[in-house]
Amino acid sequence: MARPMWSGSISFGLVNVPVKLFTAVRKKDVHFNQLHATDGARISQRRVCSLDGEEVPWEEIAKGYEVAPGQYVMIEPAELDSLDPEATHTIDIEDFVALEGIDPLFFDSSYYLVPDQRGAKAYRLLLDAMLESGQVGIARVVMRTKQYLCAVRPVGEALVLTTMNFADEVVSRDELDDLPGEQSGASERELRMARQLIESLTTDFEPGRYSDTYRSEVLALIERKAEGQEIVAPEAPEKPAPVIDLMAALEASLAAAKDSGKTAADVAGEGSGAGEAKPGSSRRRRAS
Repeated sequence: MARPMWSGSISFGLVNVPVKLFTAVRKKDVHFNQLHATDGARISQRRVCSLDGEEVPWEEIAKGYEVAPGQYVMIEPAELDSLDPEATHTIDIEDFVALEGIDPLFFDSSYYLVPDQRGAKAYRLLLDAMLESGQVGIARVVMRTKQYLCAVRPVGEALVLTTMNFADEVVSRDELDDLPGEQSGASERELRMARQLIESLTTDFEPGRYSDTYRSEVLALIERKAEGQEIVAPEAPEKPAPVIDLMAALEASLAAAKDSGKTAADVAGEGSGAGEAKPGSSRRRRAS
């Protein structure tokens, strides 16, 4: 049985809805330990003073902020404690906005909000009102001495709290140097074919269709090695940089997409034969 990680109430106007917070996402990355290659022993991390080379005990560790190369301002724990936001145990909704008006760049981690017995009616009222209006609540909440901006939104029969990035945490597109301008736009024929390709690959989003194949392969490799199998890693052949023939790639991709049962991944693979272009290719996420 899942245990709540926070409890409090949603506050909007003069209405308070008692709720409990549950995690909505459990990451499943593959994590490795650092070992000594010669004997397989764990590598221990030690805190060593860069000045005298001596190991430093925890009680002598202090916090410092680098204001210039090699220059630090020392901060006492009590000084930070005095700045901690007040833990009010409320999710204070300040505004209601349209969900489509929020760029996904602002979203971070999601959690389920579940009412306690006292708040079931008010919870349902807020859920139904938000479903009918199409609006989501923008709120602030304090969890573990940290203040978060968040969105409260209906997802099916539940309310979901999603923590958000503040505006100054989202990198501005003005900082990117190589974005193509309007002068590098495609021809009308190329644009028409690109639209047709998008239409042919358009479908309803079904999360179960997608899985982390790289993580599965890593776990299978670990299992084989644990059973004593010898693994021989093949050398990956070097491939020259592709020469992209955009029109040929679009035509091949569109032809492949018209075949029944083709997915975007199938089209990316089959369309790569024309000019070696892979419109949807991306690097695999590495295990940490």
